[in-house]
Amino acid sequence: MFILKINHKEAASLNLSGGKGASLSRLSRLPQANVPQGFIITTEFFKKYISPVVDEAQGNIKAAIAGMTLPAEAEKLIESAYIDMGDQVSVAVRSSATAEDLPDASFAGQQDTYLNVSGLEAVIKAVTGCFASLYNDRAVSYRSKNKFDESEIQMAVVVQKMVEAKAAGVMFTADPMTSDRFTMAIEAVEGLGEDLVSGHKTPVTWTFRGSIRQKSGGTPFLAKAQLTSLINIGKEIEREYGCPQDIEWCFDGRQFYIVQSRPITTLFPCPLSPDGFKRCFISVGHLQMMTDTMLPLGISFWKLMSKTVKITEIGGRPYMEITHNLNSPVGKALVRQKLSNSDELMDSAFNQVLSRKDYIKSIPKGQKSDFAIPRDVGKSILGGLKIYRKNDPAIIDGYNRRMEAKIDKVRNDLSKLTGKAVIDYIIEDTDHLMKSLFDPEGMGPLMIAFFLTKSIDKAGKELLGRDHISADVSKSIKNNITSEMGFYVSRIADSARDFPEVVNYLETAGDLFSLGQLREKQGEAETAKAFEAFFSRYGMRCPGEIDIAKPRFSEEPAKIIPTVLADIKLPKGHAEQKFLEGKQESDEAVKSLISAARKKWGIKKAKKLAKQLSFFRNFSGLRESPKYYWMKRYWEYKQAIMRECEQLVLAGRLRCMEDIFYLRLTELSRLLAGEYEPNYKKIDGLKKDYEKYASLTPPRLIFSDGEVVEGEYKRDVPKGALPGLAVSSGVAQGRARVILDIKEAGKIEKGDILVTKFTDPSWTPAFISIGGLVTEVGGMATHGAVITREYGLPAVVGVSDATKLIKDGDLIRVNGDMGYVKCIKE
Repeated sequence: MFILKINHKEAASLNLSGGKGASLSRLSRLPQANVPQGFIITTEFFKKYISPVVDEAQGNIKAAIAGMTLPAEAEKLIESAYIDMGDQVSVAVRSSATAEDLPDASFAGQQDTYLNVSGLEAVIKAVTGCFASLYNDRAVSYRSKNKFDESEIQMAVVVQKMVEAKAAGVMFTADPMTSDRFTMAIEAVEGLGEDLVSGHKTPVTWTFRGSIRQKSGGTPFLAKAQLTSLINIGKEIEREYGCPQDIEWCFDGRQFYIVQSRPITTLFPCPLSPDGFKRCFISVGHLQMMTDTMLPLGISFWKLMSKTVKITEIGGRPYMEITHNLNSPVGKALVRQKLSNSDELMDSAFNQVLSRKDYIKSIPKGQKSDFAIPRDVGKSILGGLKIYRKNDPAIIDGYNRRMEAKIDKVRNDLSKLTGKAVIDYIIEDTDHLMKSLFDPEGMGPLMIAFFLTKSIDKAGKELLGRDHISADVSKSIKNNITSEMGFYVSRIADSARDFPEVVNYLETAGDLFSLGQLREKQGEAETAKAFEAFFSRYGMRCPGEIDIAKPRFSEEPAKIIPTVLADIKLPKGHAEQKFLEGKQESDEAVKSLISAARKKWGIKKAKKLAKQLSFFRNFSGLRESPKYYWMKRYWEYKQAIMRECEQLVLAGRLRCMEDIFYLRLTELSRLLAGEYEPNYKKIDGLKKDYEKYASLTPPRLIFSDGEVVEGEYKRDVPKGALPGLAVSSGVAQGRARVILDIKEAGKIEKGDILVTKFTDPSWTPAFISIGGLVTEVGGMATHGAVITREYGLPAVVGVSDATKLIKDGDLIRVNGDMGYVKCIKE
C-alpha cells in the first residue's frame, strides 16, 4: 500500500496519508468539495525507502534525503501513478506529515510544497524534496515546541493535478481574528493561492454573518453568487468535520476546488453552559488591564477577591457571567457603569446584546444579577464626603500608616504559622483585604475626586472653551505612589550613568543580575543603594501583578533593568524636571480656571470651584494606593506560601516550586495538610494547555455557543488609520516600539511611541522615556490613560490588534485628541 488514489477509502487514514492527505481523501467524498484528482505516496513508502536514509544519515538528514536517488522499484511506483493522471500533466506536490492538520496543532507551512511540476523526473525530485522538508529547522523546532516524539513522525506526499486558477485563497468557517463561530472569513487573490501565503499580493477580504460584507482590499473579482457558493461549500465541510475549518480553495472561472481543510486551532474556547442556555460572559482581563493568562493559583485568588461577581475561567482567563444582568434594571446599570469607564469596545458590544429583545426575554429565571456592587462602596462615599468638607491632605499620611500597619500584622501573623494554617489564614484575610481596598480614608476621597472630574471638565469648557481640562489639572499631583516609581528608577539611572563599569554590568548581566555582583563594580555604592530603595518600596510589583503567580521584581530583579537602561540614555535629573514642568502646567490651568470663574460666575461660585480643584489635586493621587497595598498584601501571602512549599520540595513531596501555580487553593491546602499528593500528569497537562492559551486572543464578550460580539467606535477616522479611544490629548509622531514584555523596554529611546497590549503600574517607569502610548485595551480610567495624562503624553487605547498591525520600527502618529493611530510612510 505504497501509493493510493486520493479517493481511495483507505487513504483517509492519518497513519497512512498524513494529516493533509487523510483530510483530502475524506473531502473527496463530499459532493460539493470538488477535490482535484491525484494520489498519495503513503507513510509505508516513507518507511521502506526513506527511513533507512534517515537512520544512516550522518549530520544533515534533510540534505541526505534531498540528495538521494530512489530505488528503481520506488520510481516505478511513482511513474505508474503519475502516468495514470495524464500525459505530462502539471501537478502540485505537497508534504503531508502525520503530525499535521491536527485538531490541536495545525503545523501549517512547516513542510514544503511544489507547484506547477510536470514531467516524471521533476515530480520525483519534488517528492524527495517534500520528504526532506520533514527535517526543516522550522518543522523540527515546531514539533519540539509542541512536544511531538520525533521517532513517531512519518511523512506522506500528496500529488494532485494543478488547477488553472483565476483566483485562490482561504476560507475560515469561524473568524480566526475574533474567535466568533458565527462569522465566516474569506481572503482571496487573483491567480495562485501561493501569492496570498507568501504575502506577494494583498488579498481582498470578506466576512459573512447573515450577509456578505467586503472588509478590505481593492476591486472585488468574485461575484456575490460565487461567494455564496463558496460559503455553502464551507458550511458542508464544517458539518462533515464537526468543528470550524481553515479551508484552502481555488477557482478556475467556472467552479471551486478544495485543496485543503484543517481545523482552526487558534479559536478561543467556548464557555460552558450547565443547562445549555446561551449564556453571556465578559472579559475581566480587559477591565483589569491584564489580558494575559492567569495560572490556576492566580484564578483561585481572583475568585476569593471577587465574591460579588460570578467568575468563570475560560482559556486561562477570568470571565464574568452577566446573563442575569441583561434582564435586570439594576444589573444592567451596574455593568454599563463599569464598562463605560473601562473599555468602550466592550461597552459597545454590551449595548448590542441589550438590543436583542427576544434573547433578553428568553433568559430563564434565576438570580437577579450575576454582578453586584461591593457593600463597602457606600461607606467609602460617605467617608469621602466628610473628608471633602475638611480638605486636609494630612489624612493621607494617617491612611498610609494604617495600611502599612495592617501589612505588618499579616507578615507577623503568617511568620508564626505553618502548613495548612497558612492557607486558612490567607483565605480568611482576603475578606479584610477587600475591606481595606474600600477604606473610607483611601477609596472615599478618591471616589469624590473621580466624581469631580466631570464638574471640572464642564467648568473648563464653559469658562475657557477647553475640553478635558482635568487632564492638565491632574499633572504632577502628589501622593501618587505609582507615578513615584518612575522617580525611583531615575535615581538608579542617575547613580549609574557616570560609571561605565556599572552600566556595562547592567547591559550584560541579563537574568543573572544580582546586587551582590553589582557591588563588585567600581562606583556601585549609590547604584546598589538606589536599587535597594526601589525593591524595598516596589519589589512586590510586576507586569500582570493581579495574578499572584507572576514573578515579582524582588523575585526576578532583572525585569527592571531594561527600564533603567532606557532611563540612562536621558539627561540626569530629567524625571524631576518633567515633574516640575507638569506642576507648572497644572498650576497655570488652576489659576486660569479660578480667574475666569471670578469674572464670569462671581466670587461665591469661584470659591466653590477653587475648593473642587484643590481637593482634586490633593486626593487624586490616591487612585493608585488601594492597588499598591493590595499587591503588598499579596506579596506577604506569596512569600508565606513559597516558604511552605520550599519545605515540601526539600522533603520530596513536591517536584518543583513552579508546580504550585498549577494547583487550586483547595488543592494546595490539602497538600500542606498531607491529605493530597500532586497529580503530575494533570499538572503537565495544564502547563501544555496554558502554553496554548497564552497564544490566544481573548474576546471582550463571548456567548457559550461561541458567538463573539465585537464593539465598534462611533466615529470616523482618516483612511488607513486604526481607531481607538483618545484618553490623553495631544499629537505625537515617532518610531513605534512594539513591546510585549517589559524586559524589552531597554530598546526604548526618547520620543518613541510605546505600542503594547496593556499597561499596569509596573510599566510606569517606562513612561518617562516615551513620546506617546498605544494599547490594545483600556479606557479613560485605566492605568495607561491616567499616567499619560499626568505625564502629558498623547495616548490612544483600545486599538484592536495594535501589536499585530503596527510593526516595530514603523513611523506612526498618535492622535490623542481624535482617537486614532496612523502609520506614516517615510
